[in-house]
Amino acid sequence: MGSNQILVAGVDEVGKGCLYGPVFAGAVIVDKNNEFKLIKEGLKDSKKLTPHQRDILVPSIKEKSIAWSLGQASAREIDKYGIRSATEKAMIRALEKFSTPPDLIVVDGVLPIRLWTGKQITQVRGESYFPSIAAASVLAKHSRDELIKRLAKKYYYYGLENNKGYGTKLHRRCLINHGPSKLHRKSFLSKIIINSN
Repeated sequence: MGSNQILVAGVDEVGKGCLYGPVFAGAVIVDKNNEFKLIKEGLKDSKKLTPHQRDILVPSIKEKSIAWSLGQASAREIDKYGIRSATEKAMIRALEKFSTPPDLIVVDGVLPIRLWTGKQITQVRGESYFPSIAAASVLAKHSRDELIKRLAKKYYYYGLENNKGYGTKLHRRCLINHGPSKLHRKSFLSKIIINSN
């Protein structure tokens, strides 16, 4: 990382609303010149991109970033600490992997990272305003989806390869029929189990 420029890291999470698996966070530092290049290549909010488009963007983001990193918090941590605190843990784990702390972080959404001691700002729909947030969301989404695809082979009851852990009708029905796996977020499941009775 260059010593003269101000280092601004975009931070975003994926998987916050899932019933299964970890929450992921990405953090990306990218300069203005490469921001424009990535936008030309199609960079935008990861949810607006197809899996194929994300696959193409990921190596380009990694190549053009000054620095990038990923962090995660497990389903067990989500159940223990709550989703907000677990998400913040994932974000801090990503940020702490940088060899030099960023001068400023920009966090998608309205909630700041409470344990982060450096400067930060929050931005609703941050992916639309900060390419670094969009890049962080793409890396986190791609990495989490790849993990869930691998786990789907072992936990094959739940249709994870299609729902990526979100609470689709099929996923909820499978939970009622088979019960949760050890990687399900138990704190997210009480309404599903209650409503099935």
